Amino acid sequence: METIPFTLGPPASGQHTLGLIVLKYDETLEQDFRRLFPSRNLALYTSRVASGAEVTTDTLQEMSQTLPASAALFPPAARFDVVGYGCTSGTTMIGAAKVAALVGQGVKTPAVTDPLTAAIAACRALDIRRLGMVTPYVSEVSLPVQHAFEAAGISVPALVSFGEAGEENVARITATSVKAAATQVGLQDVEAVFLSCTNLQTLDLIADLEATLNKPVFSSNTALAWHMAQLSGAPLAADAPGHLFGKQ
Repeated sequence: METIPFTLGPPASGQHTLGLIVLKYDETLEQDFRRLFPSRNLALYTSRVASGAEVTTDTLQEMSQTLPASAALFPPAARFDVVGYGCTSGTTMIGAAKVAALVGQGVKTPAVTDPLTAAIAACRALDIRRLGMVTPYVSEVSLPVQHAFEAAGISVPALVSFGEAGEENVARITATSVKAAATQVGLQDVEAVFLSCTNLQTLDLIADLEATLNKPVFSSNTALAWHMAQLSGAPLAADAPGHLFGKQ
């Protein structure tokens, strides 16, 4: 075998580099992000974090033990603009500041965000003070998410839940079910509708819901993508659905 010389060039990551920490049982978030960040001049790296098959307060809080190790699995040579932790309810249970600190233990990045932080930022960008919310969670998980918005000064007078704890079922809740729930909430005295949970399939519903309700509709995934784009300057898809993406 002959050994020949070679040269080194820039990394393959392009102009923007994003990191995404996805739950073990999540089947939706990565698919949505591939559609929302289609640029060839952008690198999107994902890592998985151990999570429970059932969404409970205990399984959500347990993720705090493995988040640093999951973040440490990103390529060490990559220079991340922002890293997102993909769990709305997990952030609620662990705390956004603690999530950022835990992620920062494993990867160097100037910014960390999550769907809860992103959704609150979205409400502020859209000047939303009364929010309707749809969640798949059981009440012990849904109510703390509601309270987190209220603690940030955003009233949640309308909340509906599918009462589902199994992550595999959450990923398979039909568009018909989600649309009916969002419409029920959106017709009440709210200024926007938030579809909570990164594993819920919502991306293809947002444009139709906004047209029906004449109100902004955003999800955990669209809020997270929007906020990561805000923090990094990374370009989003031209057809990214929802009024939120007009707030660049």
